[in-house]
Amino acid sequence: MNALCRAPLVLLALLPGLAAADAPDEDATANAASALELSQAAIGRRLGNHRFVDRHGQSVDLDSLLGKPLVVSLVYTSCAHTCPMLTSRLADVAGVAREALGEDSFGILTLGFDAANDTPARMASFARERGIDRPDWHFVSADPATVEAFARELGFVFRPSAGGFEHLAQTTIVDRDGLVYAQVYGQAFETPSLVEPLKQLVLGIRPEAGILGRWLDGVRLFCTVYDPASDRYRFDWSIFIAAGAGLVSLGGVAAFIIRALRQRGTPAARA
Repeated sequence: MNALCRAPLVLLALLPGLAAADAPDEDATANAASALELSQAAIGRRLGNHRFVDRHGQSVDLDSLLGKPLVVSLVYTSCAHTCPMLTSRLADVAGVAREALGEDSFGILTLGFDAANDTPARMASFARERGIDRPDWHFVSADPATVEAFARELGFVFRPSAGGFEHLAQTTIVDRDGLVYAQVYGQAFETPSLVEPLKQLVLGIRPEAGILGRWLDGVRLFCTVYDPASDRYRFDWSIFIAAGAGLVSLGGVAAFIIRALRQRGTPAARA
């Protein structure tokens, strides 16, 4: 497991299987804290229009993937633990997100940051081993300069080490305009940590939507809730039931008041 994936105390709870003996040394903790700070500083940053090569050998510009939220992960294909686990977890949670938000509501980009080795063929093999074959999930490669520039914009820090690379287990959520919206940490992150930011982006106010569309999106935003028992999202009808009960109660009170006023206004009542 990568050292920077283990070091920050804020990430320990997200990374299972750590014993007390695995506690990081001071240098590792300092490096991880610095990496985490750079990662958080990237939120709100606009990404450049970088060019990649997908697993089929075709050029892909980042701007062509925008227009809807984009989930970005950086991996290296020779990683034995963290990167495969993170990608498999991302696939599982992305499935939950699509159930709740729509099949085509967001895209995913996975970049191999080991530019010397993460070729299109290696990225294709990495995707195939995870059982991932979706047109909206792009496994891409890039030249070293592009990898470094893109990683820097994302706040993703990686360093060569004896066992491969040290890096944060980081998944980045980018909005439809190419701004970094949120960071998700850990190779086994909780479902809501990814789906909630996506829900805000997908169901938030859309300028292109009409009044009815914005109203429906608002209803879905507040009524689509996470059920930890099933690890799925569902539409919560209780708000409508409560609203209906409230309207019935208000109607009853209003009827009582109107009836009382009418009775006070009759001649018999005045006598």
